[in-house]
Amino acid sequence: MRNPVVSGAFYPDNAESLKQSIKDCFLSDFGPGKLPEKREKSIKGVIVPHAGYVYSGPCAAYCYKEISESHSPDIFIILGLSHSGFPSCLSLEDWRTPLGTASVDKDFGKLLIENGILQDEQAHANEHSIEVQIPFLQFILKDFKFVPIIVSEDYKQVAGAILKALKQSNKKAVIIASSDFTHYGADYGFAPFTEDIKEKMHKLDAGAIKQIKKLDAKGFLDYIDKTGATICGRYPIACLLECIKPAKAELLKYYTSADISKSDYSVSVGYAAILFS
Repeated sequence: MRNPVVSGAFYPDNAESLKQSIKDCFLSDFGPGKLPEKREKSIKGVIVPHAGYVYSGPCAAYCYKEISESHSPDIFIILGLSHSGFPSCLSLEDWRTPLGTASVDKDFGKLLIENGILQDEQAHANEHSIEVQIPFLQFILKDFKFVPIIVSEDYKQVAGAILKALKQSNKKAVIIASSDFTHYGADYGFAPFTEDIKEKMHKLDAGAIKQIKKLDAKGFLDYIDKTGATICGRYPIACLLECIKPAKAELLKYYTSADISKSDYSVSVGYAAILFS
């Protein structure tokens, strides 16, 4: 069993408080403004942020509203990164949150292992990029199965393994890529501009989002290499782009942590909610 490591920090560690926190994300002025409604859409994937709910939760709520209003897939494939530098790997343990236990699709996970993805429970044990997505899924769905995958530089191989396993299992998936966008400030070692920070952060992230909307994984990564944009989940995003073609991409929401905190932008992070259908 994989136990939560950021409950009480990134989100409340009490079930009722957590439910209220997620509800507040949906209803926030920075969120969609309402709870999910009827289920009639069809989507392929989303890009969602993974900061504390008070900052990125309203942005993430845009995507989870779309998921809730769409037909349920057989499986959610959640792509995260390792902030500790672990290589690509998956977890087969079920994941516990204050809202209960979320079940990993172990049969699908074993197919992925057969197709070349490593299993490493320790790599997932202290990583929050996937964990913070689980309570949102538990809030909008009564029952679901998922597979958590950390994605690194070998994103093409991971994407190939996913596509092969989906074909082998004949399962329909929604892919969730977990990533924040530009991290600006001395704390992040990235401050290439010191004036008009808000506008320049938006412009920097808009360039990355432009490549994402083209479904161009290479163009997206080349843009990061060229600009130095500190987008932590670049490889989960690139992996998603390799998996969901053909698709239509739509930016649902973008803002920064400084927009939420109403502080200056000297230390701030960009968040984007992007839908693929």
